[in-house]
Amino acid sequence: MAYGKNVKEILYGGDYNPEQWPRKTWEEDMRLMKKAHINIVTLNTFSWAALQPSEDRYCFDTLDSIMELVRKNGLKVCMATSTGAHPAWMAKRHPDILRTDRSGMKRKFGGRHNSCPNSPSYRKYAPKLAGMLAKRYKNYENIIAWHVSNEFGGECYCENCEQAFRRWLKKRFRTLEEMNRAFYTSFWGHTFYDWDEVVLPNFQSEHFLADGEERTMFQGITLEYRRFMSESMLECFRLEYQEIKKEMPDIPVTTNLMGFYKPLDYQKWAQDMDFVSWDSYPAPKDSPAETALQHDLMRGIKKQQSFVLMEQTPSVTNWQPYNRLKRPGEMRLLSYQAMAHGADAIQFFQIRRTIGACEKFHGAVIDHAGRDDTRVFRELEQLGSELGRLGDVFLEGRTPAKTAIFFDWDNWWALEYSAGPSIRMKYLDAIKDYYMAAFEVNIPVDIIGMADEFDPYKIVVAPLLYMTKPGVEEKIRKFVEGGGIFITTYFSGIVDEHDLVVQGGYPGRLRDILGIWVEENDALPKGEENSFVYKGNLYPAEILCDLMHLEGAQALSVYEKDFYQGMPAITKNQTGRGWAYYVGTRSNHEFYQKFMADIFTEAGIVGTMIVPRGVETAVRVKNDKEIFFLLNHNRESRQIVLDCDYKDLLNGNEYRAGDRIEIEGKGIFILSSQTGKCK
Repeated sequence: MAYGKNVKEILYGGDYNPEQWPRKTWEEDMRLMKKAHINIVTLNTFSWAALQPSEDRYCFDTLDSIMELVRKNGLKVCMATSTGAHPAWMAKRHPDILRTDRSGMKRKFGGRHNSCPNSPSYRKYAPKLAGMLAKRYKNYENIIAWHVSNEFGGECYCENCEQAFRRWLKKRFRTLEEMNRAFYTSFWGHTFYDWDEVVLPNFQSEHFLADGEERTMFQGITLEYRRFMSESMLECFRLEYQEIKKEMPDIPVTTNLMGFYKPLDYQKWAQDMDFVSWDSYPAPKDSPAETALQHDLMRGIKKQQSFVLMEQTPSVTNWQPYNRLKRPGEMRLLSYQAMAHGADAIQFFQIRRTIGACEKFHGAVIDHAGRDDTRVFRELEQLGSELGRLGDVFLEGRTPAKTAIFFDWDNWWALEYSAGPSIRMKYLDAIKDYYMAAFEVNIPVDIIGMADEFDPYKIVVAPLLYMTKPGVEEKIRKFVEGGGIFITTYFSGIVDEHDLVVQGGYPGRLRDILGIWVEENDALPKGEENSFVYKGNLYPAEILCDLMHLEGAQALSVYEKDFYQGMPAITKNQTGRGWAYYVGTRSNHEFYQKFMADIFTEAGIVGTMIVPRGVETAVRVKNDKEIFFLLNHNRESRQIVLDCDYKDLLNGNEYRAGDRIEIEGKGIFILSSQTGKCK
């Protein structure tokens, strides 16, 4: 379980920063949190400067008082290490801790995310503080988790990072000859004859802007630096993790991730985290499917385990261009959506709204008015009461998905750093094309990566699989030969793990599995398109059109115009007992709905429940018992005819198969099946 085996309730709370307030406010906060049914607080997130006012001086008096207060009031604690923002004196005395940006400018003290991950000073002081905190508070039984730093991110291009990168390359490639081969340095006379000749890839060296997008002249070097920087920050996490575990080996340790955050390879990070937690801040324009996809990613990066929603806003963010309020019922709906997709705890940033600096207008449980009769507080109180009634009914419940989407950070980095063929190709857009087609018919999807097996699934989709790293071809081949359905798309199978083109024709190592040969790729500018017919309907072919030849596959659709009129656009190939599909262009949402509906029918996969449009259903299974979440994302109410006998876990009502229930706009139902599995 995310927060430990002894937790028997849904934990509900958030970031609490009493050090920002006079002590007379603390007792009132305790009253308000109790009224809202809050049972956990994250403490000490940004207190490094207060805890360590100088080189050898530490002061824990305020934190001691806070810890005693929350323990007296029965609150559980997720203890943060405070290392997300270093003190001003440290930056002055140890300037190696300051980052250098991609243009080569060295930052001064200010903001946060400003610590160089390869700074000797940072790597000395941050783990030391984490260890001191763990040693001081290890006897507090209400500490149930540790939270290292805060939202690791960004990058650094300083001299320390450059030296560390050279050491990384030497360890990884062993010889200069192998590094030169992997980076293809014979191009443009880039051959390195000494490790110290390698410079960091940024705007001072390899990077340039193309139509506003950052690109690189040597993809291999930049790709390796992305891997190195993600690993550098992960090493900083590990250093603090190890110090905590020396004192409190049985308490789980995490850090808050940020969904599809491009700079860090979370699939690798999750291997070192005891449980996954993340901060969900959907933009007002984001669809329910886009938010659900992020939850599914976070569930997927640690072997489909449950996660903690470490942060969301109760009402409003402050850092978007226009900070729209969450409408009545929206906070509750989004909280249950997180739980429907694997969350075992719901937490907020922040408990009390700060009065200064850049987050003073960010939403909070306790607003500037300090009242318990605001709209937001009443909604929070209602949700807290409901979670208390639910207990542990779905904690550690799993999502029974038979469809998976393959996602890989290396692939994301390499594809979008590439100089060509189209600046319009976006990895996440291709992922969303297929995910939304499943979401809209309420078919659960797992997001998987290189470390995961394909065997549990009937369908595996790998959109824009530009890079085929060692091992992925074998997994795909075994999966299809065993009877699985595999789908990939345009511009797949192009390069190896070093971003070197696989010779012999596209799609490289996948060529025989797919039964095709792709000769050329036609990149279409915005406003231009080709088209194809699928199952009697005409659909657009946009962004990229692969010009392919059949080598055993059958054509399901062909292009309608241009010099490649009549060439295959979509193909299907049998390998062993399974089928491999290739969709050689990008189309519109209507196509993906139709195409994936056919694939689901072929695989015998059906949605969790038949519901009106805009109503999401999801299921978690615990001890062979199904818990169904019905989430109405519409503003208006909808009626649903039940397909099974259910019990309403919030109000105790019982329903029979065929009963009609009405779910209000932004409303939810949580139902337990009464007759075992309904399907």
